Parts: sequence; C-alpha cells; structure tokens
Amino acid sequence: MALVGRPNVGKSTLTNALVGEKVAITSTKPQTTRRAIRGIVTRDDAQIILVDTPGVHRPRTLLGERLNDLVRETLGEVDVVGFCLPADQKIGPGDRFIAEDLVELRSGRRGPKVVAVVTKTDLVGRDVLAAHLMAVDQLMGFDEIVPISAKKGDQVDVLLAVISAQLPEGPQLYPDDQLTEESRDDRISELIREAALEGVRDELPHSIAVVVEEVVEVDPDGDAFTPVEPGTGRLVVRASLFVERDSQKGIIIGKGGSRLREVGAGARAEINHLLGRKVHLDLRIKVAKDWQRDPKQLGRLGF
Repeated sequence: MALVGRPNVGKSTLTNALVGEKVAITSTKPQTTRRAIRGIVTRDDAQIILVDTPGVHRPRTLLGERLNDLVRETLGEVDVVGFCLPADQKIGPGDRFIAEDLVELRSGRRGPKVVAVVTKTDLVGRDVLAAHLMAVDQLMGFDEIVPISAKKGDQVDVLLAVISAQLPEGPQLYPDDQLTEESRDDRISELIREAALEGVRDELPHSIAVVVEEVVEVDPDGDAFTPVEPGTGRLVVRASLFVERDSQKGIIIGKGGSRLREVGAGARAEINHLLGRKVHLDLRIKVAKDWQRDPKQLGRLGF
C-alpha cells in the first residue's frame, strides 16, 4: 500500500503509527520525505508493506521532478493506495490533481484500490470533520474512507483492518520481526537530516542532504581510525551534511558551532536508540553547489 498526498498531510507520521515504530522521519518542513520508504506490518491475517512517498508538489528543481516521478512509479506497483487528506485543510487543487491521476490509474487493467485516509482528525471538531468527510466523498469514487489521528492513535486498528481487506492473497514476503526495508545507513542519514531540519529557515530544508560515509568500531583508547572487533570498541558514525551555498553552511554551523552541536546531540540520541548502543557522531558540513539542479550531484547523493 502506498500513502500519497500533498506535502505535510501526515503520511510519515501515519506510517510510523501503523508500523508501531519510527521508520520514517517527520518534520513540519514540507517535502521531508525524499524516498519511497517501506514499513512492514505483520498481523495474524495479513502482512502489509507500507510505502511512504514524497509529497506531490509543483516541482521547481530537478530533485522535485524526480520525487514526483518516484510517486507515479510507486503508484503503478502497489495493490492499494492510501490517499491522505488532512481534516484541518480544505480540499485544494493539489488534491484534485492527485485524484485525477488516481482515476486515470484505476482505469487501467490492474488499477489499485484507493482508500481515502482523512488525517489529523484531532485538530478539528465533529462538525468540521463531518463536512470534510462529505467533501472527500465527492472527490472521487473511493473504495473506503477512514478518518484517523495518527498522533493520538485513533482508528489505527480500523485502518489496518480496512487495508488488509483490500489486499490480494499472496505469500508472506518478510520475516515477522522485520519492520522496514530501509538499510541501517539510510536510517541514520535520515535521522541526521531530521535533526538538521529543526529550527532552520524556510529556504534551507530543501538544500540539506546527508550521506553516511562509514560506521566503524574503533579502539577507544588508541587511534580513532583503527578498527577493532565488533562489540569491543567505540562505535563511530562519520557522515557528511551537504548544503548548496557557503552561507547555508554558516547557518548549519551556527555561532561558535552552537547549531551544529544541537544537530549532533539530537541526531545522536535517535541513532543511539536505533542501534541500541552509544555512538560517537562525526559530522562534517560540505557545500555541493546547487545540487538539487545538477544531475551528477543528485546521482552521488542517491537521487
């Protein structure tokens, strides 16, 4: 099942609520999600592979175009689409654009089921929610409409049951205890980017990219670059945080390095939890000029 919608409609928060663990980073900044992130929910009656997609938007860069292309590609590969429509926002042109795409997709030989997921119900009263549900019902022919608050956990079980009922029969694809397809390094890089997104200016989030260079265990009493046997040394995560201009580098570092220390502290706490042990985070800031518009640099950064 793919979760789709405009930026900031709660797709990543919903993914984490359905999986029961943080597998996708969240932020108030638009277009936080940049990959099709797969979360895995295994129940007695079903296994649901959730694909959290980037927000569909009017692209201004090559990166934006590639993210929209990724969403369209993903929609052609899934059995069910969860179209996220926040209860606190009226249906707009972006929602209608996505609905038109889904109607066209369903007209094909093997179109997916489409479930309307009305998110953020905790932010509105009953009357507003009722009016919004009626407007959603008029948007297109949905197979189901489910209101939900991922933040409060309301209706999460109901949505999982609805998704399960829409899926075709097939074999179990992943072990019971696997929660995501994301690699360790990809999850670490996303946690660093999540920490870097907090408190930065509006124009900066899109310019931030993170690459984990290496995760290595070193001798805590000797050379910081000498590897040792796993479990016997200090775990070091070395990562590069890329921005597009020198002025942005200064913003990330902050006065006397204060902002970079905040980013490091926030990311390190999340990485410690992910890996189940304390790590040393070695974070370097680099400038990759206009990387969002440069095909070669986009490739190097994984897009």
